[in-house]
Amino acid sequence: MNETCDDFLGGKVKAYQPAQGYRAGVDAVLLAASVPAKPAETALELGCGVGVASLCLAARTGAAVTGVERDSRAAELAGRNGLDVVHADLAALPSEVRERSFHHVFCNPPYFDRGRGNKSDDAAREAARGEQTPLSVWLDVATKRLRPNGTFTFIQDISRLQDVLGSLDDRLGRVTVLPIASRVGQPARLVIVQAKKASRAPFSLLAPLILHKGERHEADEETYTAEVSGILRHGAQLFIRN
Repeated sequence: MNETCDDFLGGKVKAYQPAQGYRAGVDAVLLAASVPAKPAETALELGCGVGVASLCLAARTGAAVTGVERDSRAAELAGRNGLDVVHADLAALPSEVRERSFHHVFCNPPYFDRGRGNKSDDAAREAARGEQTPLSVWLDVATKRLRPNGTFTFIQDISRLQDVLGSLDDRLGRVTVLPIASRVGQPARLVIVQAKKASRAPFSLLAPLILHKGERHEADEETYTAEVSGILRHGAQLFIRN
């Protein structure tokens, strides 16, 4: 299978990924930037793919990151990319993961409920984008693997926000929602949701993160806002909540 080796965080992270099919990009970097990890802490990514988000988080924070991935090809690439990866289905985690708890759990679950849409012809893209394991299972597994006061962070399509909030239970609190819009005045396309285990802090809806400057794309050049450019190119943190 053809591969490319791609740069992230301005070249601080290099990752092999398939030349065709699902490829990690801006979503993975934004997710990694939003996890509030510290150097001595541990983090677990469920459905890590080739490991881009995990590698970006480790590069920014120095935290010890473990990934779980059920696709054998993606897991093999994640290992080659330098990630501590466990080849397993998140719904049937091996004891080496079940017996651990983590300061942070994060994930990028498939965006689309295939009860409401069409499947992709590309198997790898479908596995990454089309929900096979219910979203509620992702949230439950993540919550179980968290330490008390640990954070759970994930990125999702805005169309699934109702499903996300409906699947959260009282094990998690301080739920914070960050919408992500391409430009000022445009509707949000994505959302980052972060919650804290065993917290009773109230729900918070933040102002949108705007990806691009200007009202429309007018030139063949990068138009990221200064905040987003700092995240994507220099590994800056995306602060969700103090």
